[in-house]
Amino acid sequence: MFLTLIMSLIIFIVTIIMMLMATFLSKKTIMDREKCSPFECGFDPMNYSRLPFSLRFFLIAIIFLIFDVEIALILPMILIFKTSNLMNWTITNLIFIGILLIGLFHEWNQGALEWNN
Repeated sequence: MFLTLIMSLIIFIVTIIMMLMATFLSKKTIMDREKCSPFECGFDPMNYSRLPFSLRFFLIAIIFLIFDVEIALILPMILIFKTSNLMNWTITNLIFIGILLIGLFHEWNQGALEWNN
């Protein structure tokens, strides 16, 4: 027990030392305008490169990813159709698709699927 405590303490100390060294060694010492600005063939940039990101687009992308993963979960259910009990397979699929539809209707009701306000 005492050996485990000592090893944990040594690992913690080594980790803290490595994190501090990485923090101090990775700091930029010279912050000038040329290093902070984007490069456009030697010319000054026409506009600011850090444009605000559309939160509506991000929300639509997240909803798409969620439904895409759920479709990937449905595909193996087709493969086990012949080897499983038909009643259990049907109930499982209906519950799963029902949850998907409830989520879709909720997002639709909240207006998350509308691109324009």
